Amino acid sequence: MSVALLEAEGLVKHFPGRRSAADLLRGRARPVVRALEGVSLAIHPGETLGIVGESGCGKSTLARCLVQLHAPDAGTLRFEGAPLDLGDAGQAERFRRAVQMVFQDPYGSLNPRMTVGQVLAEVLAVHRIVPPGRIAARAAELLAQVGLPADAAARRPYEFSGGQRQRIGIARALAMEPLVLIADEPVSALDVSVQAQIVNLFLELQARLGLALVFITHDLRLVRHMTHRVAVMYLGRIVETAPTGALFAAPRHPYTQALLRAVPRLRPGRRGGDAAVLGELPSPLAPPPGCAFHPRCPWAEGRCRAEVPRLRDLAGALVACHRAEEVSSAS
Repeated sequence: MSVALLEAEGLVKHFPGRRSAADLLRGRARPVVRALEGVSLAIHPGETLGIVGESGCGKSTLARCLVQLHAPDAGTLRFEGAPLDLGDAGQAERFRRAVQMVFQDPYGSLNPRMTVGQVLAEVLAVHRIVPPGRIAARAAELLAQVGLPADAAARRPYEFSGGQRQRIGIARALAMEPLVLIADEPVSALDVSVQAQIVNLFLELQARLGLALVFITHDLRLVRHMTHRVAVMYLGRIVETAPTGALFAAPRHPYTQALLRAVPRLRPGRRGGDAAVLGELPSPLAPPPGCAFHPRCPWAEGRCRAEVPRLRDLAGALVACHRAEEVSSAS
């Protein structure tokens, strides 16, 4: 496989939690939200990597660390095979252009006081993407690329529907001419019919521009439709990574198996997916010891409660489970 465009190794990100009045009176230390606990993954040219997991598992924090909106507390990022050093002006500029993000809330990420044309022109001018005389024409090209009419440039974000706003957000990201596009739950706030249009737009843009795409979602049906590989996250860690077809055909981690069982299926006489994972996601303020999944796992044993499993290769998949061989053979 080619050298990874973007590679993370052992990313850790903690956030300070809130202290109650009782905590302050008793002198208790500020709690820590353990959002990421040693995440490693690689993004290769032209591929689509899906990142899935329940709400609160760290997906959005990972996205923000990958684009350096959050600085990781520990771990390293490599860009085009070299350690990322944002103190190097040349590498920092290339990274900022090459790795772009599309946010979940398209309205919240657009300046309501600026027209769409001004939003795009600002990006093109500040980063000197095209000569000043080409800015208006390039903005029109970007709008056409995402399926919006040229007259959209004169309107403000509030004049558009949610799906159209997301197209504007995609156009703004494309203005930087990126190599990697990280989409954080980009369709979760949209109607189902609009979701399909935006997903198809991502696929068309990837095919036309050769983008690497990181698609973060909780919808496994979308992941199956549009990704080459899938990384499954649970409470700040990746518990399984595999090619999409292999993961859906033979999931090797108990958590992945439970997620797939919960996917609704359109079958006569069937009401929907089975119950999702038993119990609730533990708090990242106090993750369980050992394997964080063990309180909800039917395969848990003593070792699982004491020792954190590491990702290991199992027939082409990377799995963080002490009993992965037994789980796989029983699936």
